[in-house]
Amino acid sequence: MDERKRDSMIAYLRHRMDEFGIRPEDLAAALATESLAKKAARYRNATGDSWDGNGEMPQWLKQAISAGQSIEHFELSENPAPAPQPKKQVDWSNDPFAGTRLARQNSR
Repeated sequence: MDERKRDSMIAYLRHRMDEFGIRPEDLAAALATESLAKKAARYRNATGDSWDGNGEMPQWLKQAISAGQSIEHFELSENPAPAPQPKKQVDWSNDPFAGTRLARQNSR
């Protein structure tokens, strides 16, 4: 976003916050509460639905368990999984079978 658009958006947001009586402290508190709620999630599905493990189990999790999925499948780990490594590129330039019948044979 260029600087003028950014400044314009900030001015608009400040105007709207003044209009509704929202102070920057209120906004900061709301954002902090949201981040705490996200951290408190203990189970999450692929669509982003989450549950903290307290209270009644949500319907999405009940359905998944009744369909045979384990609850551990949805459990969030404290250590996120490492990012997948890029696949190694194969150098076919020295392929001894290039151009032979073996290389052209269709697999069935």
